[in-house]
Amino acid sequence: MLGAVAVAALILTLYVRYDVGIERLSYTVLVIATLLNQNLFLNFLNETVSGQARAIEALNRDLQRKVASQGDEIGRLARLKQFLPAHVAEVVVSDEKQQLLGTHRRYIACLFCDIRDFTAFSEAADPEEVIALLQAFHDRLGGLVAERGATIGYRAGDGLMAFLNDPIPCEAPSLRAIELALDMRAAFEDIRRLWGRIGRPIGFGIGVASGYATLGLVGYQGGADYTAIGNAVNLAARLCDAAADGQILLAQRTYVDVEAQVDVERLAPLALKGLHKPEEAYRLLGPRGAG
Repeated sequence: MLGAVAVAALILTLYVRYDVGIERLSYTVLVIATLLNQNLFLNFLNETVSGQARAIEALNRDLQRKVASQGDEIGRLARLKQFLPAHVAEVVVSDEKQQLLGTHRRYIACLFCDIRDFTAFSEAADPEEVIALLQAFHDRLGGLVAERGATIGYRAGDGLMAFLNDPIPCEAPSLRAIELALDMRAAFEDIRRLWGRIGRPIGFGIGVASGYATLGLVGYQGGADYTAIGNAVNLAARLCDAAADGQILLAQRTYVDVEAQVDVERLAPLALKGLHKPEEAYRLLGPRGAG
């Protein structure tokens, strides 16, 4: 506005009635108006930049929160992948699925397996050979556990325990456990053959039992494992101990679940360590009609 008045006065004094005083005053007012407009523009720029800075700061805070949240999620996912198949861990790690890891009961099929004659192997072999055997064992058999959608509940140096139907439910867990056992036995033959060629004989046994178990996280903050506890777990472990090299022993309840799909040899009741009465057990021969 001030600039417009100065321009009008300047036009009047130049083209209507010339007055040197008014001319000088008009130029002076124009300069003042220009400076004022410049300050207004600078203030506008300052407010705009300040607003953008505040917006960027807010975005940075939001990004930091997201990075921290993603870091926590990646940490949980990495931890879960130690005992869950990767695709199962990715489902469970989401907030709405965390309750799956809470303590609960469920019907599961549990499998124990271990290497036979491992102590003798360790005494005769170099430490590097022992490590190589264990790495091959856990790589091959752990990979099969993941492929079958089972959960690793326990790892020992020369053995492992896995179970099916938790935390993600599955159909026919006993049958799937038997299929996993057959895959494991076949995979171990490759490992056995390799070490047998250099005079390092080893064997392999498996026990499978089914029943209700209590499942959940056991351990301490940052060092907990997701595992199963119950009679079915204990029975699978004892059947594994009793299995001869190459045998897959089934508990009675497991056999009842799959009797239409597998061929077995019924054994005399087994007196198993820690169990107060002999247990019915069956040696798995293979899928029904496989010969």
